[in-house]
Amino acid sequence: MTPGGFADARLGGAPGSAWAGEVPGAVLFDRDGTLVVDVPYNGDPAQVELMPSAREAVAAVRSLGIPVGVVSNQSGVARGILTRRQVEAVRQRVEDLLGPFAVWAVCPHGPDDGCGCRKPAPGLVLAACERLGVPAERCVVIGDIGSDVAAAHAAGARGVLVPTAMTRPEETAAADETAADLLEAVRLVLSSPGGRR
Repeated sequence: MTPGGFADARLGGAPGSAWAGEVPGAVLFDRDGTLVVDVPYNGDPAQVELMPSAREAVAAVRSLGIPVGVVSNQSGVARGILTRRQVEAVRQRVEDLLGPFAVWAVCPHGPDDGCGCRKPAPGLVLAACERLGVPAERCVVIGDIGSDVAAAHAAGARGVLVPTAMTRPEETAAADETAADLLEAVRLVLSSPGGRR
């Protein structure tokens, strides 16, 4: 569990050990704006809509036996807009659409709470890696905003940005690696395991 946060893990076998040095040991996705359309402070499973190529991207990673997880800031909990039960209901809907993830790491804190788990801090990434038994340096984080990539780098992981209309131009310019969509991002990390650091 992240400090003050909540996470769960359902592990299915040895995480990526057969792929050491070839492909990532784990791939962690941001939730809103990356896997699903960003509906601000969404607590309604009926409003969950997959981003283009999300299903194919997640399936491509799973097909290699690489564990997939989600790392997500959910400050609506701290702001009193969402309950943990609503966050869990949306998580369940995401898994209904994409299948079960090996780990979910969620930060319920607000931006002024000073926690170590809220992205761009590394806590969520480190907690997910610990749950999976994968060193952070063998992990890839894919997200749509600069804080996703910053959290990856702070943890020692590789970060890939998939810009959307919500991504600020300076975030795109600062990213070491970008991709047009999720499937391209996955192809990038699977075809160039080392990435650029």
